[in-house]
Amino acid sequence: MGKKRERYLNPEPFLSDEINKSVSKKRTKPAKEHQREEKLISAGMSSKILKEALIQQKEIQEETDAENPNKIVFSEEPATQSQVDDDDDDIDNFAGFSDNHSQFGGYEVEINEDEEKLLEAFFSKDARPQRTLADIIVEKIKEKDKVSSGLSAGIQPLPKMDDSIIEIYKSVGEIFKKYTSGKLPLAFKSIPAKQHWEELLFLTEPEKWSPNAVYQATRILASNMSSKKVERFYKFVLLPRIRQDIKKNKKLHFALYQALKKAVYKPAAFNKGILFPLCESRTCNLREAVIIGSILQKVSIPPLHSSLALMKLAEMEYCGTTSYFIKLLVEKKYALPYRVIDAMVAHFMKFCEDPRDMPVIWHQSLLAFMQRYKHELTKDQKDDINYLVKKQRHKMVTPEILRELNNSRNRGEKEDDFIFDIPDVPMEED
Repeated sequence: MGKKRERYLNPEPFLSDEINKSVSKKRTKPAKEHQREEKLISAGMSSKILKEALIQQKEIQEETDAENPNKIVFSEEPATQSQVDDDDDDIDNFAGFSDNHSQFGGYEVEINEDEEKLLEAFFSKDARPQRTLADIIVEKIKEKDKVSSGLSAGIQPLPKMDDSIIEIYKSVGEIFKKYTSGKLPLAFKSIPAKQHWEELLFLTEPEKWSPNAVYQATRILASNMSSKKVERFYKFVLLPRIRQDIKKNKKLHFALYQALKKAVYKPAAFNKGILFPLCESRTCNLREAVIIGSILQKVSIPPLHSSLALMKLAEMEYCGTTSYFIKLLVEKKYALPYRVIDAMVAHFMKFCEDPRDMPVIWHQSLLAFMQRYKHELTKDQKDDINYLVKKQRHKMVTPEILRELNNSRNRGEKEDDFIFDIPDVPMEED
């Protein structure tokens, strides 16, 4: 009792004893990992790291050169925020898009029937149905059947999969049919690292995935696969699903629209896997063009990829809605190389002797081009466009095109050189 009372009356010596005991105990324990002093990296290890970094940089440069075979040079643009604002978020923390989310932002596409008929005049009459991943795998199986002994003509046969692997990825497909939110199967996350990823993806039956599953799959594959590989996913899985949903519902599910936005994370793959196949099919209707084109409006695309996209669209066989995508890319107001501008002029001049009535969107795309790049045209190109608008006229748009054309300087001229002729004004003598 006396010790307890003494402790309350004069606690300092007792507290010091307790502190000393606790300190002595802590000293006997080994230091934790974050308390240890970090050791410097050895010179040999740092040289290995530097060598590996240079190898990776070389691979990135080779991939960039492959995406720009024409060596197009463009002026530097200020850096923009990443297109994918939540790439660093944990995939498994996805809360899901409910069916109550507005589809395509609640925007209803109003279609003018007369304009739609004009666009249909440029559709392909013998267009084939959209190819899917299933079509690609069936072709590979047929190729495999042709290979009797060994390899012929460089055809690689499909790998023989264990029954356990087949069951795993079929079960992943069952999960994806009903997926709404939460964690994803680890087996699917490993697909980007697999050599025969297309066959594994085929086992999951992508055409039956829920819209949220399509969104999550796009996030994973766009972040972890090379541009060439993910291009095939866009072309044979994502694009057919997008077009099917628009055709069925006359609008696009919100989750699928967000998947399209994620797809622009790899702009070269987006162009080659979504934009170009859509236009080359020559069956893209106005509703599809407006919905998919809104991605080009909302998301920042690097100038290089926009330039290459414009050149490709200008050179490919024309479909009515191609003009819509050209107009959207022109209105992004990037500094285009002269080579791309010349290709655009050649594109419009192809319709100089076309007997068909051009749709309004064609005239609007020409007007947008003139508004942005009128000062980058040569005198001969302006003469050609003057002749063109006499053949292809629109009562409201053509006068605007001529106004832009006549109030512009030629390529290479400075702004100071372009002045109006002002008559001499006689001055009073003093």
